[in-house]
Amino acid sequence: MIIACLLFSMMGGIIRYVSDSGMPIFQVVFLRNVAGILFFLPWFFQAGFGVLKTARIGAFGLRSLFGFASMLSWFYAVSVLPLADAVALNFTAPIFGTILAIVVLREVVGIRRGAAMIVGFIGAMIILRPGLAELSIGSYSAIFSALTMAGSMTMVKLLSRTENTAAMVALNQILIIPMSLIPAIFVWQTPTLEQLIAILIIGLLATIGHLSFTKAYTLADVSIVMPFDFFRLIFSALIGFIFFLQEPDLFTYIGAAIIFASSIYIAIRETRVSSALKKEILAQTKAENRSGPAK
Repeated sequence: MIIACLLFSMMGGIIRYVSDSGMPIFQVVFLRNVAGILFFLPWFFQAGFGVLKTARIGAFGLRSLFGFASMLSWFYAVSVLPLADAVALNFTAPIFGTILAIVVLREVVGIRRGAAMIVGFIGAMIILRPGLAELSIGSYSAIFSALTMAGSMTMVKLLSRTENTAAMVALNQILIIPMSLIPAIFVWQTPTLEQLIAILIIGLLATIGHLSFTKAYTLADVSIVMPFDFFRLIFSALIGFIFFLQEPDLFTYIGAAIIFASSIYIAIRETRVSSALKKEILAQTKAENRSGPAK
């Protein structure tokens, strides 16, 4: 998880570099997904392109639409905000995810998870300080990225019941390519060699970062792994300070800590509820097996 946090933070720094070099955000998003697919080619050759076959292309399309919106708004936020500020506001994604789980997945949220959502919202307000500090488009973009990321993860939960995980990642990038190509055409600039190298590095970091992130959650429970996600803020603050002379204020760290604490609590509660539900289903199954077939 720490490796994933480092790679994602480095990716944010390179996105900032490419944006500062003059490449339009639409073009960055398009080339990043093309680069990502290039690193998937060895897997395609081994598994065959048949792994992408699905009967739920509509759900995949909606997931990719959320992913495109999240990636576009995130890349823009990173290009105009201090890296630490963008990451801090991005920590609100689990809060939005809980709201969408209530609306879309019909999950029941108790008082404690509801209180954690309110606490997380307060943390976001500490960072934004509406009325005391000028709210920028970059801040709105970071929050919108968290919201659409939550939408994408909600679709992943639905798709994961029937679809292959690696295929979901690959097909998501494939579908985002035409979505990002259309607007990129209107702002296209011939990339320099340095920009192309940077884009390839972004694709590599994203691929290895997602694999490391996924591996972390297969090796340990959410309650153990998720606290280490706070390293994203630490690494991003260091990269922003060293390479871009960015100095986040104290409110960013206080707000981020509050948001992060509420997100961890939400994740732990979701894990416990899910575990209790699985045990209940298992107990019911064993009871039915002992009672024999129904007459």
